[in-house]
Amino acid sequence: FLSRNFRCDCGNSKFKNLQCKLLPEKGKVNSGNKYNDNFYGLYCTCKRPYPDPEDEIPDEMIQCIVCEDWFHGRHLGAVPPESGDFHEMVCQACMKHCHFLWAYAAQLAVPALTKVNSLEDEAIVLKVEESEEQKREIKKESGVEHQETKEEKQLEQFNEPSTSSGSFQSDFLNVCGYCSKFLQKYPVESAKTTSESSFCKLKELQSKQFLKKDTATFWPSNWRSKLCTCEDCLKMYSELEVQFLTDECDTVLAYENKGTSDQETERRDPLMDTLNSMNRVQQVELICEYNDLKTELTDYLRRFADEGTVVKREDIQHFFEEFQSRKRRRTNRMQYYCS
Repeated sequence: FLSRNFRCDCGNSKFKNLQCKLLPEKGKVNSGNKYNDNFYGLYCTCKRPYPDPEDEIPDEMIQCIVCEDWFHGRHLGAVPPESGDFHEMVCQACMKHCHFLWAYAAQLAVPALTKVNSLEDEAIVLKVEESEEQKREIKKESGVEHQETKEEKQLEQFNEPSTSSGSFQSDFLNVCGYCSKFLQKYPVESAKTTSESSFCKLKELQSKQFLKKDTATFWPSNWRSKLCTCEDCLKMYSELEVQFLTDECDTVLAYENKGTSDQETERRDPLMDTLNSMNRVQQVELICEYNDLKTELTDYLRRFADEGTVVKREDIQHFFEEFQSRKRRRTNRMQYYCS
């Protein structure tokens, strides 16, 4: 596909007298159209045509899922993995534009086969340094967690069955029973749900060490489903105009499956579908009628070809009227006998 945002130009200012037959009321300017180098037959960072008659190096062309440009494998800044190891690619320029993807690349991206141009030396190490105050908070939190663990162990001891009635353990169990009924009637799941919905996967990944390189990246299938969809990230996708990254129907695999389905539909023969729905007698009659129509129409159009004249609408209409008339005469002359 050329572009996910591209629309036909018929009916706009590029073609003054050509109206779009599919959408006659559409606007004169297609604001969603992006006329990149591919539109003019130029591809990759080398801006060469494809196929390139001057390029003698055998190389695979790979499409970037963001800008939708096609690139030579040798011009991506890294040697692509085996074609079966990855499903999608993001080029160098789009990785700079979508810089947040580097945090995901450390966990999800398929590693390139080899390093090119000492990319490891050019890599920028990004690490969030913890301040002294943050370290103290972490220690404090760890102390709270330790205290909570201690209290949980105490609760487990209280929950052990007791043989003595009227003990503190029995009173505690009764209180817990009332508490559990209260929680069932007035659940507090909403607070937990709100906390989970506001949790940002990206911030968690950015807090860890990762590399940011000047290369393309290669991604496995279903990697988009692991992108964060919190409010802040969705806003960021919108600002960068990459909302489609969270759309599972936008993936290369989805387009390939759709193309395969469309090809299977196109390969189906309407005549064969009609024949399969008929009995044997109807099939023979239809085939005979089809052959008669094909033969007579071919002979009729050959006269125009021999004379070098244009076939008009009236000529085609006259042919079918004559064909129907001959068919009725043949039907009327048929005799039926009972055995």
